[in-house]
Amino acid sequence: MVNLELYRVFYTVAKCGSLTKAAQELYISQPAVSQAIKQLEGQLGVALFIRTHRGMELTSSGGKQIYKQVEEALALLDGAESKLLELNTTPRGTIRIGATDSIFAHLLADKIAQYSQKYSGVRLELISSTSPYTLNQLKEGKCDIAFINLPMQDDEVRFCGTVTHLNDVFVAGNRYDFLKDSKVNLRKIQEFPLLMIEADTVARRSLSAFMQTLGVRLEPDIEVANWDFMIKLVQKGMGIGCIPREYCEKELEEGSLFELQVTPSLPVRGVGIALAKNAQLSFAMKEFIAMFKEE
Repeated sequence: MVNLELYRVFYTVAKCGSLTKAAQELYISQPAVSQAIKQLEGQLGVALFIRTHRGMELTSSGGKQIYKQVEEALALLDGAESKLLELNTTPRGTIRIGATDSIFAHLLADKIAQYSQKYSGVRLELISSTSPYTLNQLKEGKCDIAFINLPMQDDEVRFCGTVTHLNDVFVAGNRYDFLKDSKVNLRKIQEFPLLMIEADTVARRSLSAFMQTLGVRLEPDIEVANWDFMIKLVQKGMGIGCIPREYCEKELEEGSLFELQVTPSLPVRGVGIALAKNAQLSFAMKEFIAMFKEE
């Protein structure tokens, strides 16, 4: 097996032309340098140096034959080491981010813009889909980091904490003003036209599971694919929608929507960060994740 340290000692002695100077440069003793040279000569079966009044000189049949190749090999190794060090201290490359449209728009947009401004050398690729599909993309190596609606269970990925919490609420437009000062029992919510997100989503499954604990099975009048479309339909008086409060704060503040007071309240959900189980994080990725842990 090749002992790289022996070749590094050989190269340093040849470059310095002196055992003493080589020992000083390598921060080892002169006897250790001499021993390393003897060991390498024994392995190769040839003398590498001769002692002269000028110091240590390479032999024509040994040292001079390998010096150039050793120099090039060590330079390649040093270059590889420097490259790895740079990768671990310099943000570069591409980060492929998976999330739903709503998570991108309401939770990630500011952070992505902030990161891009700070680290302009990193390319950010945004992959938009539902949380279950995004999780599959992560497991298949098609994205590097996923922001997932919780709760979500999957032993094939590594969850790294919650980015934010989501509070699902029922909202309505001006057509249902008569409900503003009322408390609505969730068992009665089905008496009104309901708008809900599509069934194959974490939000919908979480709501359905909670309602089942109350003995209620919700049947929406209208199913929509995204929250922004639901907001528009609710504003138009198409019915009562169930949506995370964090996604309709602007409309609630403006008064185009109002939040129904329901009993009991819906459980709090969250959005979490997921990584591939054995992911090796680049410096760029570590810096990106750190932005969400600062809060």
